[in-house]
Amino acid sequence: MVRMSAEERRESVIRAAASEFARGGYHGTSTEAIAKRVGVSQPYLFRLFPGKKAIFLAAAARCMDDTVRTFEEAAKGLEGEEALHAMANAYTTMIAERPDWLMMQMQMYVAVAAAEADGDHAFGEAVRAGWMRLWDTAHLPLGADVNETTTFMAYGMLINCLVAMGFAPEHRVWEGLYPSARRKGRLEK
Repeated sequence: MVRMSAEERRESVIRAAASEFARGGYHGTSTEAIAKRVGVSQPYLFRLFPGKKAIFLAAAARCMDDTVRTFEEAAKGLEGEEALHAMANAYTTMIAERPDWLMMQMQMYVAVAAAEADGDHAFGEAVRAGWMRLWDTAHLPLGADVNETTTFMAYGMLINCLVAMGFAPEHRVWEGLYPSARRKGRLEK
């Protein structure tokens, strides 16, 4: 059996944590469940990360990094409406193929709200920084037009909500979205 390096093990923890947090949220997910999923002990988990918050923030950062990369790759060499449709299509494809990423995003927003209510503003700052990277990534291909970017991101949040609530692709609520942003097929639960 080939042993994983600490960095490889760290990556496996981030992937497992994203799946666990996507399902259970920050407060409903134990570090024990994450360690078990990866096949390590909790003490080893805490050698890789200083605590649960650090694990959650690493999973949140990875989720945002992957979404940023999805937008960048889709919009490469495109501008305006072409970029908009390419990013919308790439995003809906990504969340269809990786529903845990969608649910992780939703959990991130809930976790920030809870942390802010408890006075933990650093938690929100970290997540907001990732979201601003996402905003900036969409902003330039959309002509650096704040209204276009706002509309695009608003549609993205609507897509998140519709998919999370399980609206079927043929449901009438999808009719007002860009054709490229409409869901393609059912998401696996």
